[in-house]
Amino acid sequence: MRGGSLMGEARNTSRGGFRELRVYKLAFATAMEIFRGSQSFPKEERYSLTSQIRRSSRSVAANIAEGYRKRQYPAMFSSKLADADAEATETGVWLDFARECGYLTPEVHQQLGAACEEIGRMLHVMITDPEKFAPRGAAKSLHDNAPKGNESPSLSSRPSAVGGRQ
Repeated sequence: MRGGSLMGEARNTSRGGFRELRVYKLAFATAMEIFRGSQSFPKEERYSLTSQIRRSSRSVAANIAEGYRKRQYPAMFSSKLADADAEATETGVWLDFARECGYLTPEVHQQLGAACEEIGRMLHVMITDPEKFAPRGAAKSLHDNAPKGNESPSLSSRPSAVGGRQ
């Protein structure tokens, strides 16, 4: 899935949001392939390898979605995407175990492993320049709402928890 622009799809917030990101689509498709492939794992692996590989692969897509919702805060966005990258790496380790245990063919292992690596590369691009993925005007609106100079909001000027002024 090399090539193309992550940017154009990441900026499309009017329809689909995170579901339109190529990295999310790849992560979701990979998790579903892992689910289907792990259905044939032995029953004794149900609470170990099977559940771990399913959990980590699904967590990649979930962390991408969570990060996308926090994209107006570059540090939080990057942190969630770093979590997604770590989960993709963990999924690769579980794929290695599944191959070595004879549960996956070398071809399936290679295909799924390559998908995890591509997800990692795509996430790295996003982590490296999180401002490209911020909603339009997010940086300006955050800056405009910040106190100016030595200003600090006083307690009396803030609305109370139940509404109105204190």
